Amino acid sequence: MGNGDSVVAQKRLARFRPDERPAVEGTFDRLHGARSSASAGKTSKGLSLDMLKMTMGKMASESMVTRVFQGLHSIDPGVPLTPGDGVSREQLLIFLADILRGTAEERAPLVLAMAEGAKATVTTTEQIRGFMEDLVSAAVQTLAHRGHLRAWQPERMGDGAQGVKLLAEQLTSELKPSDQNTCDIPCLEDWLFRIPMMAMFLELLIGEGLGVVLPSRPPPTLLPPCQFAPWSDLRCVLSLPLLMFLSPLLPEGHSAPWRMLFSTNMHGESFTRLLGSCKSRGPTVLLVKDTKGHIFGGFASQSWEVKPQFQGDSRCFLFSVFPYMRVFTCTGYNDHYMYLNQGQQTMPNGLGMGGQHGYFGLWLDYDFGHGHSRARPRCTTYGSPQLSADEDFKLDTLEVWGVGKLPEEQEGDEKKKSILDVDPEVQAMMEMTGKTLHSQGLREPEEDEDQ
Repeated sequence: MGNGDSVVAQKRLARFRPDERPAVEGTFDRLHGARSSASAGKTSKGLSLDMLKMTMGKMASESMVTRVFQGLHSIDPGVPLTPGDGVSREQLLIFLADILRGTAEERAPLVLAMAEGAKATVTTTEQIRGFMEDLVSAAVQTLAHRGHLRAWQPERMGDGAQGVKLLAEQLTSELKPSDQNTCDIPCLEDWLFRIPMMAMFLELLIGEGLGVVLPSRPPPTLLPPCQFAPWSDLRCVLSLPLLMFLSPLLPEGHSAPWRMLFSTNMHGESFTRLLGSCKSRGPTVLLVKDTKGHIFGGFASQSWEVKPQFQGDSRCFLFSVFPYMRVFTCTGYNDHYMYLNQGQQTMPNGLGMGGQHGYFGLWLDYDFGHGHSRARPRCTTYGSPQLSADEDFKLDTLEVWGVGKLPEEQEGDEKKKSILDVDPEVQAMMEMTGKTLHSQGLREPEEDEDQ
């Protein structure tokens, strides 16, 4: 940057590596180059809304692009601006630095401007929800446009538009507004600090939308890889926004591949078939849709095994998808995480999660097609309310996805581990006594999850 550029902008540029700065600095000129030839000779002026629409139009709605323009316009670059000249080079640079490398404190004013307007000091939860719907929708669009779907096929999946609204509402519910239902800068700072997904959405949209490719920070991974799903025959309940919501909650997060294990739409209504598809298959996500349209489910952290005792651990949770998107984690009250039984005369036969016999947070009866979600007022294990439309529900659709390594794969990983990994105390003792850690140099490189 030249010596005439603002001190504020120069400090922001220092956040990027030397090899990244040319790409960041060149963004302004590149966006100007996207103008039509009829605009030639006017490159001294700032960026216009039309320029942003030409660049970002395939990845975001017109309303979201307008919000980005509002955010750019709200920045004080530390130098005088010419009214009506559009967004300046300094404003763009500061915006890129704050979105791609900034803190919650720096992003909060930009979110406020994108939600309410460039001169706003407060906003409402309704305005934030509208902003979030635009942002989540843009994230989904960007993933599709840039080829980052990781083998998922949205056209064969659940209602994406509904999922966008539900995820936007869920994220907005994490706000802590004032008694007047308004949000100021400190409120937004707190929200952004607690919800890392917000930063990922913003980084994806701005980085990909404006074409700012940074080697040190590839685009955020919002979806886990789909390892297997028979898409030609499948029409699933799972949607991309729901994947974005659930995958960060799983122990392996976005790295764990998802595999379709069972679907009533493909495998029919058979408890025996369900049991055979899910038993000893590692961690799973169950998705249930009842005949009144409620969608809910649970994450099982361990393989399902047929036995008359509860199983699982505190990583398990229940969740709601529709009419609202929420997750309900373990309360610590008991360890009734998972239950699967069949062919017993004295014990319940079916699949359950949370609560107790006859009063599960989620229960599917072995007589396939029926279940219950009993919670008055809450499930003791997960603190969840009634998830189905009626306490005793009829099943419309059931899906089970494998979401982790199979037990034999986990066992193989354990065998590969060096004694230095298994017992860190051994490594520490060897270092203290001056022993050379020969095995450190003999390790095979970690495999890339995406290969």
